[in-house]
Amino acid sequence: MADMMSVKEAAVRWSIPESLVTRYCRAGRVAGAVKNGRAWQIPVGTQKPKDIRKTSNMPAQTAAKRPLPIGVSDFRIACDQYYYIDKTLLIKDFIDERPVVSLFTRPRRFGKTLTMDMLRTFFEQSDEDTSRYFTDKKIWSCGDVYRSYQGKYPVIFLSFKDVKCQTWEETYDLMSKLIRQEFKRHSELASSTVITNPDYYRKIVSETATENDYMLSLMYLSQMLHEHHKVAPIIIIDEYDTPIQQGHACAFYDKIVLFMRNMFSGGLKDNRHLSYGFLTGILRVAKESIFSGLNNLCVNSVLDNKYSQYFGFTPEEVKEMAAYYGASEKYDEICIWYDGYRFGKTEIFNPWSVINYFYRDCEPRAYWSSTGSNDIIGEILAGADEDIYERLRTLLHGESFTTLIDTSVIYPQVKKNPSSIYSFLLVAGYLKVLNTAPAFSGDFMCEVALPNREIAQVYNKEILEKLDAIVPQSIAAAIQEAIYTNNAAALQKQLRRFLLESVSYHDTVGETFYHGLILGLCAMTNNHYYITSNRESGEGRYGIQLMPRDLSVPGILIELKAAKNCSADELAALAQTALRQIGIKMYDMEMTAKGVVRIFKYGVAFSGKHVEVATD
Repeated sequence: MADMMSVKEAAVRWSIPESLVTRYCRAGRVAGAVKNGRAWQIPVGTQKPKDIRKTSNMPAQTAAKRPLPIGVSDFRIACDQYYYIDKTLLIKDFIDERPVVSLFTRPRRFGKTLTMDMLRTFFEQSDEDTSRYFTDKKIWSCGDVYRSYQGKYPVIFLSFKDVKCQTWEETYDLMSKLIRQEFKRHSELASSTVITNPDYYRKIVSETATENDYMLSLMYLSQMLHEHHKVAPIIIIDEYDTPIQQGHACAFYDKIVLFMRNMFSGGLKDNRHLSYGFLTGILRVAKESIFSGLNNLCVNSVLDNKYSQYFGFTPEEVKEMAAYYGASEKYDEICIWYDGYRFGKTEIFNPWSVINYFYRDCEPRAYWSSTGSNDIIGEILAGADEDIYERLRTLLHGESFTTLIDTSVIYPQVKKNPSSIYSFLLVAGYLKVLNTAPAFSGDFMCEVALPNREIAQVYNKEILEKLDAIVPQSIAAAIQEAIYTNNAAALQKQLRRFLLESVSYHDTVGETFYHGLILGLCAMTNNHYYITSNRESGEGRYGIQLMPRDLSVPGILIELKAAKNCSADELAALAQTALRQIGIKMYDMEMTAKGVVRIFKYGVAFSGKHVEVATD
């Protein structure tokens, strides 16, 4: 009798999952295969059966470029039909260390859902030969050890990326529906004779389960899959914190946190029916609020080196993509608009924006800002103090500052602890890290700045919207048009109108208004000016100075004075006094020394809601 090999040996030789070898044997497609008891035996030297299924709808002779995967989060579709950047070495890095539960925190639209679907496709047992999606990928060339994990596990997959409801009742209804759909996807459990809790399964799929039942869903589903398949499942939770963010914004934070804490505790904490767990989100969320007692959690944040190259595009990947679409000469422009992120020590581009840039014929725009809410910037402005205004001004000028960063920041801290806002802005993608050093508290001291031009535009837009009472939108647009067209007369006219209207909106002009005025000017002028206040020049300290970055644009000096109960004549005289002070104190000395030829000067006097502006 010929030498025989087992299904496992054949799977290694043919580089396919054992389950597929078994299916080939059952279908009679393996020559000489015989069943010995419950196991198949295959003659040594037998060739792997050909895959007769159609693998592509694209004709082989076409030279057309693959389309861009805008909004595609299905791994099979992405790598079969679209331009796909190979991130499969994440699987190798994971298998090398095999942490029990891994959490990846990245900003929105940085490929988290697609990456989790890649993991599901690789690890999940399936009637389909899913190895074909990986045979031309980097993971397949890593060897038999890594291939042996392919198609080995049952997988529980839940994505909460679209759970963006306004109430707890709507949120619970949608989440329970998603959980129920995942139970139904594992329909093999409905007729299983080995699971110990069939009534629970029927209760979920028949929609008679309670809220407490759903809290225990991960625990019971993992147990049933383990019992049925004899292999503990992998649990994948994508965008776990989207409903938590909604809870914070819509006043049901405590209810959603309680639900998630109980569900995760049952499925991920000391669960002997779990092989591995993967979660993605924007925030880590402190252990005491969600992951209470989950000591096996391995967090991979934007500050960590591990897995840093697998979310977003690296410079090499962007260059290769630009060459593929015939736009290599656009690389520098792509860098200005969409580069600048740094995850760990890896330079990263925003993948959503890069893809849309090529799709829109290389037209630079702020694509990322339209993909979700930027309300966090509005929250910051609503409670901003002098320090926050000054730091936002620093960012809009393209400068950096150093601050304490806590990657465990939670949503309620944004209002309760002003210093936490920079941590949130960093993990959410609104800041980048230039330098990092450990802090005594176990957190990090980080030098931060705006990542790129796209994010600067997001700040400008949000700031102008939130400061509408200080910076009227119509005037902001007119000032921007005047700067863009280099129309000095229009700029002077609109600035005077701006000062008149913005001051008159407020009964009292205090520090909040003053700093809002400066920040609004920063946003309006869109980095065409370097704006400072209360700095020495000439023989005194000017009020507000707008130093042009381009010397063809006029410089601007504003001196403000306030008094109580002024008559119209007294207010006009006070405005003239402010204007004369600019000349007497030679506040224009700094700009003149730097070669600024035209300088607009404004004396502003206000008394209550009354204002007068004098110009030279």
